[in-house]
Amino acid sequence: METRDLTLLTDLYELTMMQGYFKRYKDEDEIAVFDVFYRENPYNGGYAIACGLEQVIDYIKNLKFTKEDIDYLDSLNTFDKEFLDYLANFKFSGDLYAIPEGTVVFPREPLIKVIAPISEAQLIEPAILNFINHQSLIATKTSRVVYAADGEGVMEFGLRRAQGADAGTFGARAAVIAGCIGTSNVLAGKFFGIPVMGTHAHSWIMSFPDEYTAFKNYAKLYPNNCLLLVDTYDTLNSGVPNAIRVFKEMKEEGIELKKYGIRLDSGDLAYLSKEARKMLDEAGFENAIISASNDLDENLITSLHIQGAKINSWGVGTHMITSKGWSSFGGVYKLAAVQDEEGIFVPKIKLSENTEKITNPGNKKIYRIYNKDDGYIRADLLSMNDESYIEDKDLELFDSVDTWKSAILKAGTFKLRELFVQVFDKGNCVYESPSVMEIRENCQKELATLRPETRRLINPTLVPVDLSNKLFRTKMGLFKEMSGKVL
Repeated sequence: METRDLTLLTDLYELTMMQGYFKRYKDEDEIAVFDVFYRENPYNGGYAIACGLEQVIDYIKNLKFTKEDIDYLDSLNTFDKEFLDYLANFKFSGDLYAIPEGTVVFPREPLIKVIAPISEAQLIEPAILNFINHQSLIATKTSRVVYAADGEGVMEFGLRRAQGADAGTFGARAAVIAGCIGTSNVLAGKFFGIPVMGTHAHSWIMSFPDEYTAFKNYAKLYPNNCLLLVDTYDTLNSGVPNAIRVFKEMKEEGIELKKYGIRLDSGDLAYLSKEARKMLDEAGFENAIISASNDLDENLITSLHIQGAKINSWGVGTHMITSKGWSSFGGVYKLAAVQDEEGIFVPKIKLSENTEKITNPGNKKIYRIYNKDDGYIRADLLSMNDESYIEDKDLELFDSVDTWKSAILKAGTFKLRELFVQVFDKGNCVYESPSVMEIRENCQKELATLRPETRRLINPTLVPVDLSNKLFRTKMGLFKEMSGKVL
């Protein structure tokens, strides 16, 4: 994808804080740890899908204040010359760790960890959240839609209803990562190497003297991918019979029918699909696809399955690309630790009257724990970065809020995996992003590690995210210390 200058894709207060840090520290900034995490699964589901890391990488790689940027900031009459001179030579110099894209994730665990001079870490906050929040939301919504389709192909058709070009293009990327078989967005296909697909509009039918002629001309153009939109006039009395007529003529002409069928875009999709299936089968076209569109989402697809609809291909647009039912992923970026003069990270905590807004302090890492017998995720464990766990030793897990909810996992019954990969080392990118289709393949493997009870759309079983004893004690100690200071 073409590189864009997004250096000023930040909030003004990040730059005013940067100037404050610059004046405070002068020669050497304080090193800080920031965590990117979210607090609640979208749609009250059982999980989310991490997405958007590649755009974070591209953004940080290309961070550079141009002369035009400096001139604009100078025109705000907010920043002094010394600070603007510093920005003119700015380069990100920190470390960044992340959970790879396509990974299933859970609330309150860091998706990204930034370790950098505090001014640098502050600058990149808004852009990171912009990329991660949007694509993770669309990927999570798509995963639900694909789950409802139950193995039947889902195509992403949302470009024209997306909130802008970036939302349509990067949303298509996220949708394919989460399981869509392709997108209608040609620009996304070019940028990300993902399949592009589509049929034709009602206007194609209406531009010809009659429906049959429109179908016939389309079939001649695309005999190997002939999906005919049958609801322009009368689905069962005109559309489907004319489609069958064209399919028969193609067969008589010796044209091999590879990918062919009909698309329904209005009306009672359950009834129409069942009647169309009977008509196609009676005409000898048992392999014909019946595709449906028309403001679909996971709930409507589930309902159509319950009604016995004979649809085996889905085009989903508006409600997927705009994340109907959940408008924001809710990811946040919080300070977790600062480095003292001896190079030790001192944990920091944010307190709140809302329990879910109290942060987990310290420089942390994440272990994913799998059952050895079935491969399902048992829990995630947040620990301090200097802690380590092994599979041949018993492991204690407990809920950090309801501490009586605990378990001892016996040695040899579980597998461990550290989730973080290092992406930047002292400002240098040390990670190569996989292709979108490789991430998609990994995402399908990730989803297979979730129990069916966690994937279900309503009242899912939640995967616990537990704290190590050391992290828990640190958090409680800071909580008591800071609560006393507040009082």
